[in-house]
Formats: sequence, structure tokens, C-alpha cells
Amino acid sequence: MLGLADGSQRLLHAWKLALLRFAVTRDEADRLNVAALAAELDRLGGRRTDETFHFFRRASSQLCAAISGQPKNAADTLEGFCKQIEEPRLRLAFAAAMGITHSDSAPSQDARPKRNPGLFRGLPARRSASL
Repeated sequence: MLGLADGSQRLLHAWKLALLRFAVTRDEADRLNVAALAAELDRLGGRRTDETFHFFRRASSQLCAAISGQPKNAADTLEGFCKQIEEPRLRLAFAAAMGITHSDSAPSQDARPKRNPGLFRGLPARRSASL
């Protein structure tokens, strides 16, 4: 049986994939799927007496409007969401679907450790293996 954390992670991943699908198709059925998944994510915490938690529904409506090109700051909204996607392939796919060109998906050359030329100094040379 799936734990609550595992189930919520899967649902969150499904929500991100639904947003990607809507970004590609711009179909009303896909937008409704995003809204349904967002409502389910908002309900994950159990029944509440006050209906104040609408984070995913609010974020979904803002993202879907930005994908459709409605608000003036649509590019900023989409870039911000793209930067928050942890999975590199999903981030790249979303960036490509939205035409975001300066995604931070590839690590920079400066992030690689510098090679130490004297690292293996003093070790015996490899012998060729005979078969």
C-alpha cells in the first residue's frame, strides 16, 4: 500500500505532467484535468473546517492563464514555474513547450571539479591485461 507521502508525490508529478500536456495541446479538456488534479492536491491534507488552502488551484489557474498568454507577466510566471521543477527532463520538456530558451538545465563548466594532474603520482602504472 502506498504511503501518504508517496501518493502525494505521485499526484504532484501527475499535476506537473498535466500542466505540460496543457502547454502542448492548449486543449480545454487538458486544462480541466489540471484543475481536477489541483483540487485533489488541495484536499490531500484531509477535511478542514475552513476552506483556506487553495494553493494548487490558484497556481493552476495562474499557470494555465500564463500558458494561454493572457496576463502581461506570463513569461515571468512560466519561467518561475519552470525553475521550480526538480526533474531535469520534465523541466526541459516544459521549457521547450513554452519556448523558454535560457533554462538552467545544463550544469555550467565551472561547476565541474578541477582535475588534479598529480592525483595518481606515485602509483604503479597499469599493466596490460592478457587474455
